[in-house]
Amino acid sequence: MKVILAEKPSVARDIAKVLNIQRTRNGYIEGRGCAVTWAFGHLVSLQEPGEYRLDLKRWSLDTLPFIPDEFKLKLIRNRGAREQFQVIRQLCEKAEEIVCATDAGREGELIFRYILALSKCEEKTIKRLWLNSLTPEAILTAFKNLKDGHDYDPLYAAARCRSESDWIVGLNSTRYYTVRHGRIGAGNDRVLWTIGRVQTPVLAMIVERDDSILQFRPQPFWELATRYREILFKYTGKRFEKEENAEKLLAKVSDHNFEITDISSTRKKEQTPQLFDLTTLQRELNKLHGISAADTLAAAQGLYEAKLITYPRTDSRYLSEDMKSRIPTILKQLKNFLPEQIEKLDLTKLPFSKRIINNQKVTDHHAIIPTGQPPRKFGSNEQLVYNGITTQFIAAFYTVCLKDITTVKGVSNEIAFQAKGTVTIAPGWTVLFPKKQKSSGEGQSLPTFTKGEIGSHHPFLREGKTSPPKHFSENSLLGAMEAAGKFIEDDELREALKEGGIGTPATRAAIIETLLRRSYIRRVKKQLRCTDMGRCLIALIRDPLLKSPEMTGKWEKRLKQIEHGTLSPDEFINGIKHYISKMIHDSSTQLEISRWGNCPLCGKEVIRGNKAYGCSGWKEGCSFVMKPEFRGKTLSPRQIQVLLQQHILPHPIRINENLRILILSTHGFLMDLDLPSADGQKPVTKSSSPEPLPK
Repeated sequence: MKVILAEKPSVARDIAKVLNIQRTRNGYIEGRGCAVTWAFGHLVSLQEPGEYRLDLKRWSLDTLPFIPDEFKLKLIRNRGAREQFQVIRQLCEKAEEIVCATDAGREGELIFRYILALSKCEEKTIKRLWLNSLTPEAILTAFKNLKDGHDYDPLYAAARCRSESDWIVGLNSTRYYTVRHGRIGAGNDRVLWTIGRVQTPVLAMIVERDDSILQFRPQPFWELATRYREILFKYTGKRFEKEENAEKLLAKVSDHNFEITDISSTRKKEQTPQLFDLTTLQRELNKLHGISAADTLAAAQGLYEAKLITYPRTDSRYLSEDMKSRIPTILKQLKNFLPEQIEKLDLTKLPFSKRIINNQKVTDHHAIIPTGQPPRKFGSNEQLVYNGITTQFIAAFYTVCLKDITTVKGVSNEIAFQAKGTVTIAPGWTVLFPKKQKSSGEGQSLPTFTKGEIGSHHPFLREGKTSPPKHFSENSLLGAMEAAGKFIEDDELREALKEGGIGTPATRAAIIETLLRRSYIRRVKKQLRCTDMGRCLIALIRDPLLKSPEMTGKWEKRLKQIEHGTLSPDEFINGIKHYISKMIHDSSTQLEISRWGNCPLCGKEVIRGNKAYGCSGWKEGCSFVMKPEFRGKTLSPRQIQVLLQQHILPHPIRINENLRILILSTHGFLMDLDLPSADGQKPVTKSSSPEPLPK
């Protein structure tokens, strides 16, 4: 008997239908010598520490770091998971051959191999089904090209290393920071500080952006402009930081005529849009319709399972050469319900440029495109997502948009000005995006000017203020995650993150939702902002690697080497074990430098005086002094000790009242934060506005 294991019930049903396997049983479908069964995504996971040893159920610094000699597996806690696993195990035990039909990628491979391991069927013959689409044609083609399952052993090795390393780093750092810094109140109230290889650097980016906005102080500026024949001309020099300098230039041109000195026109080509990968799809839907990344992914997954689009969890925006013959057929099918859009295309001479077809840039899966199947009733958000994917696909084969950009230059008393105007000559692909056309605008419409013409004009100053950085939206945060390599100085690591960034297209939405669920960030309309909890967590973390995309850069570089068979999985895991052991040791050592801590200015030991705490190096000129009074409260010696022992900004001051924490932000603001306890109770008091630290 041949057993085919799919990742979800719906995919199993699609496969069974195409293969004409019809007899429905409890947990599988059988016929023609085959049994098609299914998991529920990640059916199997790694065991928790308490399942290895009972004493590890209690969180203690004495048991850290905990790294199993051999990782053990368990079933997830899910209704029906145990029953379904028993069905899979019994089928696999009887099978002569097992076909892996889970999602074609690193995580899909992990799901299949973990189930195989827990079923103790790893010695069975295995085959691999690699699907890009769930259409009947794609399924049949994939079954005709089944691969030996062990060809994907390096992919599984990389997936297992990723899974075990996330467990090692996440579990040990979460336990360490929760035990070390989780006690807030005078009683037993605790805060659970959860750390993750991807989620923590993402949170750090949001905290840093929000702190930059808090620190920002707008600066005034002045710009010189003039109106000539009702057209706005702008001064070609820099804007002015001092009003008197702007006034001098304004006075210089006020009593002089304006002369046109040059007129030039250039034709600009706006290339057709590229196809979507998951991240660009999520960004576009968030920007245009405010749909969250998680909701976009859910809608795309629904469309994929309905056979309306190809596999959505992709990081490629290109198609492979073998897709060329299928594209005209897909467009022809789309013409049945989108006649106006397809009518302008010559399906016999489609422009297959390298912006569309590029084998070198297709990874596990090609770009997201429609399959051509007729749409049916859509679920929530599915219509918007389907329209976006389909329109982008059609637009890729349209002609370029042509625009004429006219630049008119002029002078007044030797001071140079210029005006620009844009006229669309051939809209090309932009006709499919009327909203984009409207939002981008065409610039001002210019009349006919003649070089050398002279006339009066009306110069003036425009006052403005510099703007702070913008808070992250899901759109911009996804972009920052995708381009996270830009924040890394190491050239080799930056290259490792160049294509993928931090997280994967499939997990980035989940990371954002995790930060929201744990109250580390919050939504404010379209914005994502850090909470007091999130800011405090980033302040507590001493190891910069935990807060930087650099760790993911190192991991991704090595995981790819494992996938290609050029790095041993054991070497990778041993490096992770060494890192977490060193991180916990160094973090603990830094807190025990001296009784009161080291001076934040010069690093020498802090001593306690009669009225204040100060640096022992005061005779050498160090001026650090800290009085224990703050906002009418006197901090206890223990509270002072905690502050000074963690003197490197940012760090917290714990105050045993109303679960309140005073925290130094990344930019030197002293912030009064309210944190909920571990039982989820809301804080009693409100957080106050930040105030600058006294010098």
